Amino acid sequence: MSATKVTSPIEEDVLKNLNAGERVLISGTIYTARDAAHKRMSEALEKGEGLPFDIKGQTIYYVGPTPAKPGQIIGSAGPTTSGRMDKYTPSLLDRGLKGMIGKGYRSQEVIDSMKKNKAIYFAAIGGTGALITRSIKSMEVIAYEDLGPEAIYKLTVKDFPAVVIIDSNGADWYQLGKQHFNDQHASQ
Repeated sequence: MSATKVTSPIEEDVLKNLNAGERVLISGTIYTARDAAHKRMSEALEKGEGLPFDIKGQTIYYVGPTPAKPGQIIGSAGPTTSGRMDKYTPSLLDRGLKGMIGKGYRSQEVIDSMKKNKAIYFAAIGGTGALITRSIKSMEVIAYEDLGPEAIYKLTVKDFPAVVIIDSNGADWYQLGKQHFNDQHASQ
């Protein structure tokens, strides 16, 4: 099964043609942010301040990379559980965020906001953080450096492997996969 090549920032015409369950290879720019960075961005928005980067059309990877070993760009960079960012996500989607990469389920509120804002949720495979680092070509801290691995980093990636879990129409691969499995086993 081949993978679809996607460039980030993701163009809307590309985004709307990606379907739940589709394998992708992402190249371009993505940003990292975990719990602490999401909390700070939320607080900034509540105060009427701007975000540390232009979020329109961008993709956020839920990761806190480990320190790089000598000669490496980044340490292990596996995904973290996406649900921890759910309370912050709808406001970021309303401001133009188009892609998220993580692992695990999303709340119904996030799925509804994704449909409204035509955004997409990708999963990276947990436990493959060391392999994912091969796709990361550069890394730069752009905000909240005091948070260490939870700072916001700008990453340049090439052929970052992921799967579309929730597409811009709200189709959820986790639910579709369960249904497909149940349908196959019900007929046996």
